[in-house]
Formats: sequence, C-alpha cells, structure tokens
Amino acid sequence: MNKLIFLVPIVLASLFFNSANAQQDAQYTQYMFNTMSVNPAYAGSRGQLSVTALYRSQWVGLDGSPTSQTLNLHSPIRNSRLGYGVSIVNDEIGNGTVQETYFDGVISYTIDVSQTAKLSFGLKAGGNLLNLDFNKLRNFDSEAVSGDNIENKFSPNFGIGAYYHTDKFYLGLSAPNLLETDHFDNSARESNSITFLAQERINFYAIAGYVFDLSSEFKFKPALLTKVVGGAPLQVDLSANFMYNEKFTFGAAYRWDAAVSAMAGFQISDQFMIGLAYDKETTELGSTRFNDGSFEIFLRYELMKSFQKLVSPRFF
Repeated sequence: MNKLIFLVPIVLASLFFNSANAQQDAQYTQYMFNTMSVNPAYAGSRGQLSVTALYRSQWVGLDGSPTSQTLNLHSPIRNSRLGYGVSIVNDEIGNGTVQETYFDGVISYTIDVSQTAKLSFGLKAGGNLLNLDFNKLRNFDSEAVSGDNIENKFSPNFGIGAYYHTDKFYLGLSAPNLLETDHFDNSARESNSITFLAQERINFYAIAGYVFDLSSEFKFKPALLTKVVGGAPLQVDLSANFMYNEKFTFGAAYRWDAAVSAMAGFQISDQFMIGLAYDKETTELGSTRFNDGSFEIFLRYELMKSFQKLVSPRFF
C-alpha cells in the first residue's frame, strides 16, 4: 500500500506529461455552464454580467488525483456589439507535484444574422504558468526522483472561436489554444539532448444543442461536444438535459468510450444557480477499487437585466 501511495503521483504526472504526441485541454462534464472555457466567442452572449466558479475532482480515491478550479466572468459591453471576459483555471496533479495556472482575457464581436439569430466571433489571449516539483516524486523504493524543478514557466497562448445561436439552437467552433508548447526535461541538457515530457497540441472544439419545449413547464435539450486533437482519440460528449419550471435541471451524459455522467442543477434565485455532476469511468481505470469516480460542482451568479433582456434561454 505504501508503494501505491508513492507510485500514484508518478503515474498521474506521467499521464500529464508523457503524452509527447498530444496533451489535451482540461475537460468538464458541465461544459454547457462553462462554455467560455472552450469557446471565446461565447463571451457576452447571455446579455448580462455572468460569473461562474467550478471545481472538479477527478478519480476520487486515487492519491494525488487531478483537481481543477475555474473562475470566469463575461459580459456584453453596453451600447455596443462587443463582449468581454476573464478566465482563471488552476490544474493540480499529484498533491502539488504538477501545477498549471491559466490566465486569459477574452473579447467578442456579435452581428445580427436575422431578428432571432446572432453570430459572434471571439479572440482569447493569455498564457499559463507551469510548476513541476520533482522533490514530491518517489520511485518504487521510496527514493526521490532527480531532476531540475520547473518554477513559474510562462507560456503565452491565444485562441479563436465562432458562436451562432438563436432562441432555441446554438452551434460553436473554436480552437482555444493555437500555440503548441513543448515542456522538456532540463536535466537532459547534460547529454546534449532534449527529452520532451509533453507537447501541447491544438484542441479543436465543436459544440451544438437544441432546446425543445415539451410543455409550458418542461424543456428538453440534447447537446453535443466534439474535441479533436492530433495524436489523441476523438472525444465525443453526448448529453440530454431537462429543465422544469425554469428552476430545476437534470440529465445524463456519455463521453464516448470514457465515462457516463449524471447532472443536476437548481436555480436558487434569478441571480444564483448551483449544479452538481458525477462521472463514472467506463475504462479499466474506472473498475479499480481506488477510483470512486469524478465530481464537479459549480456556482453561477448573474446580474439580471443590467444591460438588456436575455438574448437566449437560460438553458445555454
């Protein structure tokens, strides 16, 4: 058991770094309530100031499993076609062995396609700080793993997106990070060679959804998220959510060959909404007794009617 405790952080760090062909962006089950994280063109589309905080704990039960904390804010700019947003994401693996923090600023521009349809274009610019502490890694014999630590290594990045929506339908295409960053082992300099620990590849996203009015009280929204990145399997997230009386949301999701999820949310007031999600892995990792699944919780605050009436249903 002690060996497992020391081994798991190494395995988790390897999952983060050693996919030299493709490192993927962080994933969220409740991405539909955190859309700006995958598409900068979403900024300002809800017609008012919107602030969302999200916490994700992945593979609960595994020592050193990944956690993510996200905070984003976005709003339209009054009397203009512009929107803006700010996003902060902190990812941690191995109880602080690997920590990466992203800081991004977003701006969007919206045009009216028709009386009910809008098309937005978004640009994101920012970067991330990477920290890697080899002192927290141990091998099978509980000996420290040698290597030069990485401290606050800054990597700039930028991304683009397009987002089309009506009162019932939305479609988005985006690439949130267009610059490919190589993280390498500094200790390899002595041998005059560079060993790449991870290479961040461009992640392309497509999102779509449609809201059906089943009755005066019930709405139904099927949605799709597809992520494509070179050197990694295609990721497809299918979800189906119901909304009752503009207050309760509940549904399920399936991540192709990866996980099944359950989601629920409650609109506490016109300003506040809270949501929960649980993922169960369908891979071999999910069958281990040390993995109790993944959990997410989010809280959203919106300053209602600060500028104008909502331009889209709360469902997206």
